[in-house]
Amino acid sequence: MSALDFLSVVFLFPQDPVNIAATVRAMKNMGVSDLRLVKPCPYDPFRIEGVAHGTRDLVEKIRHFESLDEALADCRRVIAFAGKRRSAKWERLAPRAIAERHIEDLGAGHRVALLFGQEDHGLPNDALDRAQTLCMIPTTEHSSLNLAQAVLVALYEFHLAAGDATRRVEAHRHQAGPATHEEWERMFADTEQALDAIAFFRTRNPELVMRSLRSLAFRAKPDEREVTMLRAISIEVLRTIDRITRGLAKGPWKRRDDAGSPPTAE
Repeated sequence: MSALDFLSVVFLFPQDPVNIAATVRAMKNMGVSDLRLVKPCPYDPFRIEGVAHGTRDLVEKIRHFESLDEALADCRRVIAFAGKRRSAKWERLAPRAIAERHIEDLGAGHRVALLFGQEDHGLPNDALDRAQTLCMIPTTEHSSLNLAQAVLVALYEFHLAAGDATRRVEAHRHQAGPATHEEWERMFADTEQALDAIAFFRTRNPELVMRSLRSLAFRAKPDEREVTMLRAISIEVLRTIDRITRGLAKGPWKRRDDAGSPPTAE
């Protein structure tokens, strides 16, 4: 079990089935499964799943209630989401602080409800009265958030706080460790030879250039495979220059004469 099994999302009078579908998708992404709707607008569960693919298990568990008190009856903590200032001095916290405060409640098996209001008017005062804490999502002066977006922000913070629900991304199949000192030095030596071969140091101080390249490479933190690839690039530059040089030496062309006329065939 996860602590998030005891987190409930409660909608009071939701008006748009699209927001219900988007919320179901967000809940599936963040490991939350309990959605409670108080007198929702009519919606087709099949259409909800059509918008939020792969969420049939959550859609089948959606519960409807006739009153807010019934929806919150088994919840030990209620956090109401509001975007406007109210005259009453409710405690107001941001989503991250809310999640950090209540993750222990969830871990102890105490159900916590996240309460959201209607898309157009939010939560009325009598609904806010049911909450111990108000959550305000930090925004710019344009503070109006889509309902499902607000849910996603809140669930994301709880998801991170829970920790155990986060998907583990497998390492790259060609994962390599750090390069050895010897591999680094071989790479730098071949890089310096390649730069010298293309006359890069003609107007530059080789020591300063190589020191800058070292600093750049160390900050980038390439792994063993990447250091080997960088070395291979320099080696290929040297081989290409050698092939071109040998080809010109054996070719049928003479050098330009002093007058600057084009080369002629032997």
